[in-house]
Order: sequence, then C-alpha cells, then structure tokens
Amino acid sequence: MNLDEALKTFIIESRELLEQMEEALLHIERAQDDPEIINAIFRAAHTIKGSAGLFGLEYIVAFTHVAESVLDRVRSAELQIGADLVALLLFSRDHIGTLVNHADTGEDPSEASNVRSRELITRLNAYLGHKAEVPATAKNGMPAELEPHLERSSAEHVETDNWHISLRFGRDVLRNGMDPLSFIRYLGTFGTLVNVVTVVETVPPISQLDAESCHLGFEISFQTSVDKAMIEGAFDFVRDDCQIRIMPPHSKISEYVQVIRDLPGKEMRLGEILVQCGTLTAAELEQTLRQQAQSEAQDKRPIGEVLLEQHIVRPEVVAAALDKQKQVKDQKTAESSLIRVDAEKLDQLINLVGELTIASAGTALIAQRAGITELQEAASTLSRLVEKVRDSALTLRMVQIGGTFSRFQRVVRDVSRELGKDIELVISGGETELDKTVVEKIGDPLTHLVRNSMDHGIEPAEVRLAQGKPAKGTLRLNAYHDSGSIVIEVSDDGGGLKKDKILRKAIERGLVQPDANLSDKEIFNLIFEAGFSTADVVSNLSGRGVGMDVVRRNISALRGSIDLDSEEGKGTTISIRLPLTLAIIDGFLVGVGKSSFVVPLDLVVECIELSDEDRRAANERNYLSLRGQVLPYLRLRDMFDVKCAPVRRENVVVVQYGNARAGLVVDSLQGEFQTVIKPLSRIFSHINGIGGSTILGSGEVALILDVPRLVQQVGSQAEKSCLEAA
Repeated sequence: MNLDEALKTFIIESRELLEQMEEALLHIERAQDDPEIINAIFRAAHTIKGSAGLFGLEYIVAFTHVAESVLDRVRSAELQIGADLVALLLFSRDHIGTLVNHADTGEDPSEASNVRSRELITRLNAYLGHKAEVPATAKNGMPAELEPHLERSSAEHVETDNWHISLRFGRDVLRNGMDPLSFIRYLGTFGTLVNVVTVVETVPPISQLDAESCHLGFEISFQTSVDKAMIEGAFDFVRDDCQIRIMPPHSKISEYVQVIRDLPGKEMRLGEILVQCGTLTAAELEQTLRQQAQSEAQDKRPIGEVLLEQHIVRPEVVAAALDKQKQVKDQKTAESSLIRVDAEKLDQLINLVGELTIASAGTALIAQRAGITELQEAASTLSRLVEKVRDSALTLRMVQIGGTFSRFQRVVRDVSRELGKDIELVISGGETELDKTVVEKIGDPLTHLVRNSMDHGIEPAEVRLAQGKPAKGTLRLNAYHDSGSIVIEVSDDGGGLKKDKILRKAIERGLVQPDANLSDKEIFNLIFEAGFSTADVVSNLSGRGVGMDVVRRNISALRGSIDLDSEEGKGTTISIRLPLTLAIIDGFLVGVGKSSFVVPLDLVVECIELSDEDRRAANERNYLSLRGQVLPYLRLRDMFDVKCAPVRRENVVVVQYGNARAGLVVDSLQGEFQTVIKPLSRIFSHINGIGGSTILGSGEVALILDVPRLVQQVGSQAEKSCLEAA
C-alpha cells in the first residue's frame, strides 16, 4: 500500500466527514428526537478516530475519543443535548479539522493547538462525570458488599460494573475428582470475588440426596481486568461437565461495541465479529454452532438469536455487530459504484476536450471548403461525437450548490448568537447544479452577503415585535436555473434599505451630484461602490465600507452580475446571476465587418432583420418596435468602433438576461458554434462588454460578448432617453 496516497485519502474523507458532522450538529437542536442524526454525528467522529489510529495520529485519536465518548452518552440518552453542548461539539469539530490540517502538512500540532485540545477536553469531560471507584475490601479480606450500580439496559438481569458468572456444575463433577469451590477460589487469583450466591433450588429432599452427586450452582459477581477468554479458561477442566454463562460488566459492553466499530472494513460473519471483539469465545461459538447444526432445517435460527436466548452475549453487542456488517456491505456497494478523481486531472480533461472542440471546428471548416461529401459527413459525425464528449466531461464538474448552502447553517448560528438575534436560515434549490469552479469561488461573496443581511438587514427582536413582525428573523438562500444561467438569491425579512439615507451618504462622499435624478435601482446599486457604508457604528462584522464592492468585483470575474431589490420595512433580496460553466459553452457566431463575436446561445431569443424604416429612424432613437413592445438596441459597430464600409443589410440579435431584453445590431449571422472560453489578459480587462475570447476553426480569434453588461448598458441608455424626453 502507498501510505502517502492512503494518508491523502484519509485527509479528504475526514474533511468530508467533518462537513457532514457540522451539518448534522446544526440540525440536531431542531430534531433532538431523531436518532439517525445523532448516530450520523457519532459515526463521523468514530470513523475519523479509527482511521487516524491506522496512521499513528495519536493526537487526533486522543482528542476525538473524548468527543466520541460524549456523543455516545447522548446516543444512549444519558445526556440531553442542548445549545451549549451543540456549541461545544461544534468547537470540537473545528478543532478536529485543525488537527487534520496538521496531519495534512506533516507537522506536529502547535502549542496553541495543544492548549486548545486541553481546554476542550476539560469542557468535554465535564459532561462525562466521574467513573465509579474500585470496590474496597473488608477487614477479613473478603470483598465488601456493595450496592449494585444499576444501569439502563434491555437485558433481563440487573447490571453492575462487574462480570457476572453463572455456574451450574454437572452431577458427576465430584465423582471425577473435581472440587467446585477450587475453581471459584482460582478466580480470586486474578480478580476479586465481589459477591457469591449459592443456588440450591436443584438440591433434592434429604431422603433422595446422593452425597457423591453435585446439586449446587453459583451466581458470582466478579471484578477483574482480564478478558472473557481467560475467565472461561479457569473452567477448562470441567467445561464438558457443567453449564457456564459469562456476562461482561456494563462498562465492558461499551468497550466491546467500540472494538466492533474499530474493526477493519472487511466482510465477516456475525460469530467472527463477536469473537474478534472479545465478547464471545471460540469455545462458545463452536458450541453454539453445534447446537444450530443439530436443529432441523426449518427451525434453524440465526446465530444471533441463539446467543441472545442463551444470554451468552448482550443485545447491544449483537446490534453493534449487525450494524458493522451492514456498514461494511454498504461501503462495498458505494465503493463499487463511485471512484474518486483528482480535481487537477479533471481540469486537464476539460482543457483537452476544449482543444478537441477547436480542432473539430477546424476539420469541419476544411471539409466545407474541400466540397467533398464523404469528408463533410465524417466531419459532421466527428462534431456530434465531440459535442457529446464535451457535455459528458462538463457533467463531471457539475456539483450541487446545496453543499455550499449547508455551510451557512453554521455561519448563521454563530453570527446570530454574536449579534444577540434569533435568525432562522431557510434553504431551497440546493439540488441546483453548476460548475465546480464557480461553486468554489462563490463561497466568499455569499458569506459576506449573508453576514451583511444578518447585521444590517434583520432587526433585533424587540424592534421586530414593535413593528408587528415575528421575533425570529428569516434569512433565505435560494438557487434556480433561468435562461442558461444559475440565479442565487439571498433574501431577508428585515428592515430593507433606506433610499434617502443611501442617497445622502452618496452625496456626502461625492459619488453623485445633489441634483442627480436617480432611479431606485441606481440608488440601491450605490452600496456596491468602494468604501460606501451606511453603518453608524463600526462592528466586528461590518461598517468599514469594505466588502460589497469586492463582492461585485468577484461576481463580475465569474462573468456574472448582481442585482438588488429592497422595500423599506419588508426586506431585501440580492440576486446573483452566474454562468453554469466557465469552460465551454454553445455560442452563436455573428460578424461585424471583418470581426467576429460570439453570443452565448442560451441568451439568444431570436434574430430579426433590421428594416429600412428602423434604420432611417435609428439616427433619432436607439429602440424599435418588436410585435408591439419596445426593444432597445445598440450597434456593435459603434460599441467597439469597428472601421468598415456600411452594409446594405443589418440584423438584430435579440438577447435576454433575466427579465431584461435588448437587441444587438450586427452585419451577419454565422450560426451556432461550440465555444471554448479563453480568458482575456489583464491589459484587456477594462474593455466593457467583452467577457473572454475563443479560437475559431480558421485559427482566428473571436471575442465573446458580455451580454449581461451589454443588456445593462442598453437599459441604462434607454432609461436616460426616457427621462430626457420627459
């Protein structure tokens, strides 16, 4: 085995388990009676601990063991989970993540990490309490009689923290030269006989008593540190001539269960698991199998039922062994259907598919120029196959945004406690898929928007109650597909934005002129200006005017846009519109003079010819009537200052982004085109309306239009024209 690769897999899986653990902890307060959630938290901690032990990461094992012990008590209903314990477990989850990071870098935990470990262990131990003391002995050397420590159990017997040995000697044990009491005395050489009760129910009347026959039985409470096999070994000489049942102490049950959970993930039979964990000896298993084999076929019961009926093992241990069998089986099934792929290899595949797409376009162009029918058919078949390969490759990088949304459960919980507000996060559309690269880069902007809504948007409980609102505020995260894009909404039911306050601050900072006539949308968009803030007090969360401009810049870098809608007293909704992928798209190729441009095909509604009447009126207005509706447009020739002779015929490409429509006037329509997006160099990043470039089959470069920016620009120009006309 390559240990480096195995350790890398452990790191990846541990981080995934920690994410699952956090998500479950954030749900547990609202569903305390759901045992599945509690078991999920426990399994995550247990798996990390067990895997860490394989690599000798004792600092992870030691800390996680304490957290796991607390979770085990929660699972057995000995601890009631509440807000304080959830907070402590979340801190512990974060610290396990820090320890995993140390394992990833190959460095020992820092002193700060060690201090944090000790601090959290102390707090966790407070929930575990103190273990029972070792029983004392009386003056005569015999065990002092102690009141049994009762434990909750589904078994029929009263439970203590001692071993319970039930002995029923055979009738001929004395004739065979064996003294029953000698075996009991031998037990005292490696443990303490806490209590011995003689069972005399089988002793016959005195007239029928045979002095050479043994009629006694014993119930023994025994305290020792040895395992079950050694206790059983004390009776090797009389095993065939007596009945022996050895029941472990309650404290030992949890150890057996823990050993079962720590067993390697390989398929084993129930009896093998019980023997390996120590709750069943090989002799007991062999005897039980013989009894099972002697049963008739139709009456043959599972070995677990036989063991429980004979009180050889405890129900909790059998249940743990069955869970282990199911876990191994489920894991094998999952492993057979999934394969883990390195993200770098996936990116390399996408790049190669992009180059293949460009080469396929070149082949199709050559076939068209050659005019050979067979070559054109072959090129067409190649293009279809490349398109399918492209779609399949891009699907590999598509992930659900629900994982990103779920992380904000923790953010909302922590920030709401810090602000002293009661805020609920409602998530919808988590199954919406988009490119993995987009998901990775959207996390920080979303975090800022969520924190900003909680700090500025949602009011304190007393203010909400005074306004007739529920004391608990609601923050919503929603995602859905629309027109070839994904829309992510962050909305709250808070106080909304105050237009007058925003405008006043903007005038004070010189962002707008005092006599400027701005629409509501333009006023709201002022909060995205660098350094702009309406906060009266600077806090740890906001108020310094840093963040919203960065959010817009990061969204723009993803070829997306951000829009804001607010109603004072009702709340605010921020909509982020992003492309589904940053790699390869279906494009619509248009020409202006000798230049070529690509419009994302998902945003194209239709194409129409610009009539002579519309062309004559273009000198006076920049919009036309499309089936009774006003359609503003712009000429790409003027937009990018393309120097070429006028053409007799122009076309309008109608595009839609969100709810806004606009027209792009071009010289020629060149058809659909598989577009491999190439980012522009930084020196061209200031060019408005261009989102990237691509390589055509001819080897020429075509620019990809930034349709959202162009639609926004057309809309602004049309709105200004209407204001001037008014």
